[in-house]
Amino acid sequence: MNNTVKTILMVAGIVLLIYGIYTLIAPEASISVGPLNVEAQDNTNSYITIGLGIVALVASFLGGKKA
Repeated sequence: MNNTVKTILMVAGIVLLIYGIYTLIAPEASISVGPLNVEAQDNTNSYITIGLGIVALVASFLGGKKA
């Protein structure tokens, strides 16, 4: 595999991992009324993003090794 493709896959994998972890941690919506604080999250897409990031990183490290 070409070195440029490996580099692009590695950078894309790292960016996808960071974005997936950020969306997993950061709340989407929050409401604060007096002492009551309610936060809502939908983490379905963040798991998919993290998985794609891991696949891209693995492909960048294992792709095209010559024997």
